[in-house]
Amino acid sequence: MSAVTTATLPATVRDIMTRNVVSLSPDDTLRDAIGVLDAEAISGAPVVARGAVVGVLSTTDVLSFEAVTPGVPTEDDTRVQEPAIGAEEPAKDETDPVSSYFTDIWDNAGSDVLERVRTTTSPEWDVLSEHVVSEAMSPGVRSVQAHASLADAASYMLRERIHRAFVMDGDRLVGVVTASDFLRVIAELKS
Repeated sequence: MSAVTTATLPATVRDIMTRNVVSLSPDDTLRDAIGVLDAEAISGAPVVARGAVVGVLSTTDVLSFEAVTPGVPTEDDTRVQEPAIGAEEPAKDETDPVSSYFTDIWDNAGSDVLERVRTTTSPEWDVLSEHVVSEAMSPGVRSVQAHASLADAASYMLRERIHRAFVMDGDRLVGVVTASDFLRVIAELKS
């Protein structure tokens, strides 16, 4: 088995980073954002506002957001009450239109039902289309400078427990380095 010398390794993060960075806007819907991540076959992207990186949105962020976001209400117990056993059912008011069910009974369900009914381009309760990237992203920038050594960048990523770090040249985003980039370097060392 031959020893690998540091002379065969790339010198800096700039040598292994991905240069064509796909970014998201804080105002993109989560539905659009996951569409971009899927189309680009990536698991996360920087969130950029007015030319500055303000956070990152990863698939883990979207899953976590979805897990804590209330689902579609199935029943509104504050208005609909079952009659007591043996009690006579109240007479139905035939003057109320059937649509009053949606506007009266569900009026406190957290969204404008009439607007939902008018919207024909998406499912009625599409949570990912109703929320934006800024609500689910991890704020802040976890980054390394382009001239950083691979060892320093890898140590930083391990310490921060992250799978990707943005590569900066000063304050300018120039790339992204991922755990997969480090694996590729190691795999390429094998002769």
